[in-house]
Amino acid sequence: MRWLFEFRRGNPGTVWAWATYDFANSAFATTILAVIFSAYYAGVVAGGDTGVELFGRRVPGATLFSWFVSAAMVITAVLSPLLGALADISGLKRRLLGLHAGLGILATLLLFTVHEGNWLWGGLLFLFGQIGFAGGNVFYNAMLHDLADPADFGKVSGIGWAWGYLGGGLLLAINLVMLQQPQLLGLPEHSLTVHHCFVSVAVWWAVFSIPVLRIPVSATPLVRRRLRETLPAAIRDLRQVIRQLRELPQFTRFFFAYLFYNDGVETVIVMASIFGSQELHMSTPELIAFFLMIQGVALVGSLIFGYLADKFGSKRTVILSLAGWLVVVLWAWQLGVFGDALTEYWLVGAIAATVMGGSQAASRSLQAELIPANRSAEFFSFFGISGRFASAVGPLIFGAAVYLTGSLRAGVFSLIVFFVIGLVILWPLRPELGRRQAAAFQV
Repeated sequence: MRWLFEFRRGNPGTVWAWATYDFANSAFATTILAVIFSAYYAGVVAGGDTGVELFGRRVPGATLFSWFVSAAMVITAVLSPLLGALADISGLKRRLLGLHAGLGILATLLLFTVHEGNWLWGGLLFLFGQIGFAGGNVFYNAMLHDLADPADFGKVSGIGWAWGYLGGGLLLAINLVMLQQPQLLGLPEHSLTVHHCFVSVAVWWAVFSIPVLRIPVSATPLVRRRLRETLPAAIRDLRQVIRQLRELPQFTRFFFAYLFYNDGVETVIVMASIFGSQELHMSTPELIAFFLMIQGVALVGSLIFGYLADKFGSKRTVILSLAGWLVVVLWAWQLGVFGDALTEYWLVGAIAATVMGGSQAASRSLQAELIPANRSAEFFSFFGISGRFASAVGPLIFGAAVYLTGSLRAGVFSLIVFFVIGLVILWPLRPELGRRQAAAFQV
């Protein structure tokens, strides 16, 4: 256990305060994005398999939800580089994190007003909530450079993911009690609905965001400027960084690899509950129990893979996780091939949970190795761009496959191409050379 509290730079309290934001916003990732709201929106608000009529055609609820996910990711991707440049110039990482968190919390709170047929209102609220969630993570990830020594990137990143899985899992457990046993909370039976679960996410996110917003971070701003001077300077610096990416070919290789494989990861996470609900007819409590298992296994997986990243290298760890994702996609496509499809879904979920934390934690660690330290927010915004644009394309392809074939299994199979391409691009990466290129990078 001492390993978790020993750091080469920074004190343990600061690191754990930073990681607590993962504990806070993972409630959105689980209850809203992955489990309850996604299934509720696709199956109830937007009509399930029947869907809603748009321009004379019926669009399935799963496809419609995938469109809103993609729209949120595109908006975040467009804004992230500029906001990242502003954060590096003005030292605004923590404030911009707080701004995005506030947007996400408010939008999530308003999901209480979404009911059957409110597909546009519900979709827009989800869109703003997702922008707050994903945009805030750009600045949260960038703070890693301010808090940890490069030799600890894997461990600290792994702690953040593990703490996040714990937070998301704990609130999911509370949501299960709210829906199944509200009397344990002193309330009448059947008095709480999924809408109360949405409110619980907003409260959880707000309360546990307080520690990270109180961290006395000493960032690495270049020059502190007035706001009217900051924006043009940010745009100039961002253009310069884009032009000079040719000096960081190893980072660029990682960038495109992550663009593809993270596409698959994010889409599997978002669509898993819709698949379980519509393909396997799992109830909301069953889905919550399934994702509680996911959270518990992923917590352990993120710590193990964080250790492996520091011990054997982040690149090797990411490759190992991608091999696991290939198994997940192929098995989910042929679910039931060995017997009972529901039982196999739980087994596939356990494998996905193990490699999910690993691929995310090791990727963040590898990214931190390949970027110049004094441009962390800008380059982590590129990390965010790749993730957000990738997350926009994946749901679109998944949704298109479902729309054209009427099969959620076809949507799952369509994701295999992202893991294969990401693996092929990542394989020749040379992390040692990438670290030298980052150290020599001049802006």
